[in-house]
Amino acid sequence: MKTYIYNNVLCLLMCFAAIPSVSISAQETARNITLTEARELALSHNKDIAKSRLTLEQTRYDAKAYKTNYLPRINLMAADMYSTGKGNFGIAGGHLPIYMLDPTTGTYIPNITMGSDGSYTLNQYADFPSQEIDYKIGNIFLGNVSLTQPLYMGGKITAAYRMATYGTEMAGENIRLTESQAILRTDEAYMQAIRARQLADVARSYKQLLDELMKNVDSAVRHGLKTRNDQLKVQVKLNEAELAIQRADNATRLSTMNLCHVLGLPLNTPLRLNESLPDSPLPLDRAEGIASRPEAAILQAKTDIATQQVKLTRSDFMPQLAMFAGYSYMNGIKVGGTNLFNSGMASVGATLKVPLVTFGERTYRIRSAKARQQIAQTEQQDLTEQMQLELAQADNNFAEAQTELRITQRSLEQAEENMRLARQQYDAGMEPLSQLLDAQAMWQQASADHVNAKCQLQVAHTKLLKAQGSLR
Repeated sequence: MKTYIYNNVLCLLMCFAAIPSVSISAQETARNITLTEARELALSHNKDIAKSRLTLEQTRYDAKAYKTNYLPRINLMAADMYSTGKGNFGIAGGHLPIYMLDPTTGTYIPNITMGSDGSYTLNQYADFPSQEIDYKIGNIFLGNVSLTQPLYMGGKITAAYRMATYGTEMAGENIRLTESQAILRTDEAYMQAIRARQLADVARSYKQLLDELMKNVDSAVRHGLKTRNDQLKVQVKLNEAELAIQRADNATRLSTMNLCHVLGLPLNTPLRLNESLPDSPLPLDRAEGIASRPEAAILQAKTDIATQQVKLTRSDFMPQLAMFAGYSYMNGIKVGGTNLFNSGMASVGATLKVPLVTFGERTYRIRSAKARQQIAQTEQQDLTEQMQLELAQADNNFAEAQTELRITQRSLEQAEENMRLARQQYDAGMEPLSQLLDAQAMWQQASADHVNAKCQLQVAHTKLLKAQGSLR
């Protein structure tokens, strides 16, 4: 009796342990996320987009900094120095002549008497005694306030500011480009996850058909209506179906992990996706072309920058005119106990710089800048043609995906009807088991093709929007 109770309790424990509680809990805590929400989440966690936005902020500040070159520069300079240097110097004494008024000329002349040999005698004079004068450097202060206003720089300031402005435009378009790439990557990961889950559902539906068929075959074998060979054929298909389910489950798990990685979520985050895909995406405006693509705007900005670079190089060899004004003050150096310097002065003027002889440097540098400009223009033409080809290819792929979806839909309907008829014929004993198994396999393949076509159409639609520049 004890053994019986023990066995029953052990059986109950094993049954409870077999209940998939983890999957139920995961299903309850799974995060619902639509394709639109997935896009926004991916954009908010994308590191490349964050760097692109910082680059845009940097270029905006650069442009503002270049714009200030139009304004005057006001600088303050101050210097203070203390020195222990000191000393003295002497002034020799002597006689200083006294001047008197000459009535004939009306001027003052020294009161002297000239000799025939060129010597002279002072008739009247004043004695100037010898002196010793002390000096001390001590503390010296020098201050200066200056203002400089460029008047004509040969176009340098304008060219540099425009180059910075084009750089800001490039940074803004680069954000659009990075966002469109992130959206495409998100759509691909999202559709890959949906595809894996729906293919897993198809594999389980196919196994249910085989399980039901296996029950009927087993019953027929027991009653002697079917042979053991039919039973083995179904069993082989069941084994293949179980392996297909395991592979589909692995693909589902990996594709969900990949989607979590794209969205910036932990890889083991359970997700519940919106698997109701429309039969056809929204219609497109085929007349847009590539004019609105961020790559086209970036290429145009690069060409404009190269054009301004030619002007900037030429400005280095143009006349440059500037105006300046300033005020200086100096205090220090005591001589005889009194400051020698204790005053200020104002100044105003202009500077003109005109390059005269450069020994060919001007020509060489301008030609180099023009060569870079031609390179940018050639690159723009080449990449523009590549984008046009990419748009044509994306358009073709989208049209093919629409056709493939319609064909797979018809094939699925035909496969379902074929399987229904094959089952009727098999139950009536008019067809062998192999015909029914083939019909079921055809239905499985048609269902998988239809799932692939629906997901591929969504991705093809996103790629076409990206090729048109209307994805973001």
